[in-house]
Amino acid sequence: MSCSADPEANLKKAVVRVREAAHRGAQIICLPELFKSLYFCQKEEHSNFELAEELPGPTTRLLGDLARELETVLVVPLFERRAPGIYHNTAAVIDADGSLLGIYRKMHIPDDPLFHEKFYFVPGDLGFRAWNTRYGRISVLICWDQWYPEAARLATLNGARIIFYPTAIGWHPSEKAESGESQHAAWLNIQRSHSIANGVYVASVNRVGHEGDRTGGIEFWGGSFASDPMGVVIASASQDREETIVAACDLQQIDITRTHWPFLRDRRLEAYKDITKRYLD
Repeated sequence: MSCSADPEANLKKAVVRVREAAHRGAQIICLPELFKSLYFCQKEEHSNFELAEELPGPTTRLLGDLARELETVLVVPLFERRAPGIYHNTAAVIDADGSLLGIYRKMHIPDDPLFHEKFYFVPGDLGFRAWNTRYGRISVLICWDQWYPEAARLATLNGARIIFYPTAIGWHPSEKAESGESQHAAWLNIQRSHSIANGVYVASVNRVGHEGDRTGGIEFWGGSFASDPMGVVIASASQDREETIVAACDLQQIDITRTHWPFLRDRRLEAYKDITKRYLD
């Protein structure tokens, strides 16, 4: 979806999109990262902290009622106000009965041109979690987390069958002509590789549209997709318009894939102790 500067309008649009997805048979529905606002991290402005909200709060209560009505699981990414001066980039997981199963706080926080997230967010402190929803065990990671194989592996080791990546990623317009195609391909391929290496489904949910200065800003590239345990893209969205996609995930396929490609079985745990070091000097 595209997002505006009006949080209430964004929330109303999200409700429409959730209803659309549920009408088309979706059982687990994920919204894009920070969907209630423009991607405010393009600039460091203290006034943007006013966009944050406590969890649980009004948004999770409203969407909890919607989840219960539609009997769907919802992944709801929000700007969390945890305490004065402590804010997180967070996703709430709401089960199909409307109950709040828990939250995930984004672990990897970027600081790049137009992505000044370290100004706003404290790194997550809840680890890489998984929840038993009515329709399967899922994990949630957020945007920059999607580049880290360690995060996907730990989500898998927690029993996740589907990993959701609510996302806000796009091009700097000045870079699109030279690097746009390769950047998008890298984004797609790293997440498909998480599906393959872990034998799980992956669903990445991005925003779309241009936000920020007309001659700069970010052109969010949409392209939301889902991949199966072999890394095959089973559903994908366009890059230039709002779109709701629905992917059928046969969870039995996970066991079949892992039996034929037993990567988890053949891991050499005793050889991995150095992975917790920053660098091997």
